[in-house]
Amino acid sequence: MVDKVEVGAEGRFLTVGFADGSEARFHAVWLRDNALDPATRDPGNGQRLITLGDIPAETRIASASGAGGVVTVRFAPEDKEVAFPAEWLARHVYDRAQGRAPGWCEEGVTVWDGSTGQAYRAPLSDLQGRGAVLADWLGAARATGCALSTDGPVESGALLEVVKLFGYVRETNYGTWFEVRTEVNPTNLAFTGLGLQGHTDNPYRDPVPSLQLLYCLENSAEGGESILVDGFNVAQKLRDEMPEGFDLLSRYCARFEYAGSAGVCLRTRLPMIELTPDGALRTVRFNNRSSAPIVDVPFEDMETYYAAYRRFGELVDDPANQITFKMVPGDCVLFDNRRLLHARTGYSGSGSRWLQGCYADMDGLLSTWAALQGSQKEAAE
Repeated sequence: MVDKVEVGAEGRFLTVGFADGSEARFHAVWLRDNALDPATRDPGNGQRLITLGDIPAETRIASASGAGGVVTVRFAPEDKEVAFPAEWLARHVYDRAQGRAPGWCEEGVTVWDGSTGQAYRAPLSDLQGRGAVLADWLGAARATGCALSTDGPVESGALLEVVKLFGYVRETNYGTWFEVRTEVNPTNLAFTGLGLQGHTDNPYRDPVPSLQLLYCLENSAEGGESILVDGFNVAQKLRDEMPEGFDLLSRYCARFEYAGSAGVCLRTRLPMIELTPDGALRTVRFNNRSSAPIVDVPFEDMETYYAAYRRFGELVDDPANQITFKMVPGDCVLFDNRRLLHARTGYSGSGSRWLQGCYADMDGLLSTWAALQGSQKEAAE
């Protein structure tokens, strides 16, 4: 509901007062561009039917009123009237303080450490019902960066059933999926029994795969526990401890490369800590095995850069920032590869450890999550 609707000077903006006592201003051109009427947006898919060039540059608000939770605006010179639900306006307020320190997280992201983090668990059969359980599971993956399905079939390729819950496999030079187990003369250190430091996968790709899945088929070896680290938490800790170091890791590009198999030579030049233009954490790239010589940092900053790089690695290795768990056959862990680092403890030659992995994209997960939320809302109404 609204308790105030006031047209600003010369009709350039509109001030709306909401029932909770808050107020927000909306520019005339912004309101007109985001009009919800069927002549502006397709009622079926919501896409715009006009371009900004179709809106008069001199657009102004001729009049406005509010009643029954709806704000009605008449635009000049078109003499066009558009109704905006107050709830919609409240969800799209941009009239707020923008001065946040670099390294903040977008709404809905829950940063965690070893004492607060855990992977949301649900049986695969419950997730395949595509109801509230799947919505909660996907929502947890979005918020914390990870989720775990359990009790799945113990058969090769079963991880594709998990991907089908929300999207599609992103195929790479490693194939539709890849095996994670001890190999003779491996093309990648992941295919050995060595312990691995927390890392993000494929930093040598642009764009990097945004989701990774690891599905357990065997895990009777001694050791081989899985470890997850919230890279956003580590980045914020580095920012608080070493502001200059955080600035250097986010301002200068690192380099990554992979050429471990015939016909493949992948290279990127991107920051270890990537921020959006307004300073939100976007992507963490940390993989010592795939790091190439760093040559984009000025001489006078290189020592401080390396001190920050070292401290970032120490925070990744700190058990206080890790969650550790032993996967059992039928488990599948899904995690945001742009944010979470994954690791494992070493394992011995007795017994066996066999995981299959693949990549997918976050947009499919978010789309499925949003669609499920919409379906649940409609059912409730």
